[in-house]
Amino acid sequence: MWKYIKKYLFFAVMAGLFMIGEVMMDLFQPGIMNRIVDEGVLGIQSGSAGNLHVIWTLGTEMIILVLFGGFCGSMNNVFVHMSGQNIGNDMRKDCFRNIMTFSFRQIDRFGAGSLVTRVTNDITQVQNFVSQFVRGMIRTFLLMFGSIFFMFRLNHKFGLIVLCAFPFLVGCLGICLAKADRLFVKLQIQLDAVNAVMQEDVSGIRIIKACVRELYEKIRFSEKNNELTRTQLGVLVIFAFMNPAVNALMYLVVAVILLAGSYETGSGGATPGTIMAAITYTTQLLNGILGLVMLFQNISRGLVSWRRIREILTAEPELEDGAFDGRTSARGEIEFRDVSFAYPGSGQMVLDHINLSIRQGETIAVMGVTGCGKSTLVSLIPRFYDVTSGSVLVDGVDVREYRQTALRAKIASVLQKSELFSQTIAENILWGKPEASEEEVRAAAVTAQADEFISSAPKGYDTVVAERGMSLSGGQKQRISIARAVIKQAEILIFDDSTSALDLKTEARLYSALKTASPKSTKIIVVQRIATARRADRILVLNKGTIEGCGIHEELMRTCRTYRDIYDSQMGEERENHG
Repeated sequence: MWKYIKKYLFFAVMAGLFMIGEVMMDLFQPGIMNRIVDEGVLGIQSGSAGNLHVIWTLGTEMIILVLFGGFCGSMNNVFVHMSGQNIGNDMRKDCFRNIMTFSFRQIDRFGAGSLVTRVTNDITQVQNFVSQFVRGMIRTFLLMFGSIFFMFRLNHKFGLIVLCAFPFLVGCLGICLAKADRLFVKLQIQLDAVNAVMQEDVSGIRIIKACVRELYEKIRFSEKNNELTRTQLGVLVIFAFMNPAVNALMYLVVAVILLAGSYETGSGGATPGTIMAAITYTTQLLNGILGLVMLFQNISRGLVSWRRIREILTAEPELEDGAFDGRTSARGEIEFRDVSFAYPGSGQMVLDHINLSIRQGETIAVMGVTGCGKSTLVSLIPRFYDVTSGSVLVDGVDVREYRQTALRAKIASVLQKSELFSQTIAENILWGKPEASEEEVRAAAVTAQADEFISSAPKGYDTVVAERGMSLSGGQKQRISIARAVIKQAEILIFDDSTSALDLKTEARLYSALKTASPKSTKIIVVQRIATARRADRILVLNKGTIEGCGIHEELMRTCRTYRDIYDSQMGEERENHG
């Protein structure tokens, strides 16, 4: 944490100095009040005659000290917030920056809900921890030990009374904090679970309503929220019992001081002003101890949150970056050399000894039954995952040797699930090429068969897309995603079943326009329809993670059983539909 604190150490030091000033003003005041009562009001040193001049002089002095203490307190708050907010800002940026380097496996392992909680709630807890540490540590310890010190200066017996009670107070705090500390870890984990359910349900609200599962999800959320509430209540109950216990001890100390003071006053060992000052110091000590309670509560929560944040900050990207900048004489050539792949932790091969060469400008259609590894195969090209064995080469270079940014600059991908952002349609398309002109945006949309519906929208290309593209149909989202890939003018285009929501006529126009717009781009298209696959230069058929056939339609009809089965099932459906 020092890495973040040291950048704003000046603010923290200034906050500490102003806090010292504020507390010292608080500690001086009981002594002045002692003199006002004894000398100004009771006139103990002048034959019981009050002294108005002493009252005015010391009263003015006290007002000045209070004003100066208030100024110090205000400046302390300013510098505390400057240090805490800046530290939180840097942590949040670094966490997000590191998350952006995570592999899919790392994101899955943390969980989206947990990552959101860590970057928001946990960093807020750390900010509070830093602020409380800078402000609270100085204030509480100065108040506690300063009160005891000034109490001894005031009257040794009063000081001993407070000192004897001090171990009991600290022991009470220690027991309560030890019990609460274990609950803080549990609390943050349960908050992760609540956020995860909330995120899943908001993202999948359509399917929840379609399946009439609102009641089930309400119950699921309630269970997670009830667990969080029970733990939170457990923490609050601990502190609910602790505060009265500490107060009771301190009031007992006040009672003992009053009792001892009555004897001391009778024997001349103390004055009413001394007793008042002693009670004030005892109250300040109580405030210091209660502040220590809150301080250690925030420290406990802050350290738990810091450990969770540190897991993100210290996590190394699983996909190590190569050094190759992507400059080659070849453009868009792909080769799979004896590639096998299993998802981390599964132990089951999804792809098994794949060997395939794809030439520049070639269009390859990838087909196969569900779960045969089609999406996995194309995800290895932009290196979303690393192969288990073998190698994937782009333009003759292993993808692991590329800088990831250089490799992915060569590739434009349209994934199965169309991801759009809460921006305008034009801005969503410009994700593929941020510097593109309006003409390029429109040309990409024309190629993707999206221009017509975009132009008919009330604000055209400036129409804002709802969160996750909810304001668009499936086909519209797919076409905008395709336009985003087309505008990139990449050497390799990957369409992972990204035209499934388009009708055959629109799909045919799309691929015809794509062939004209990007003739030199290598295209890999994961498809379900035979009619779409037949437009490709070659058709690759996968079965149980292996290549069962590769060639043109007529060849596969003779040699590939899986392809024939797919063809027969689709032709049978067409005959039934037309019948």
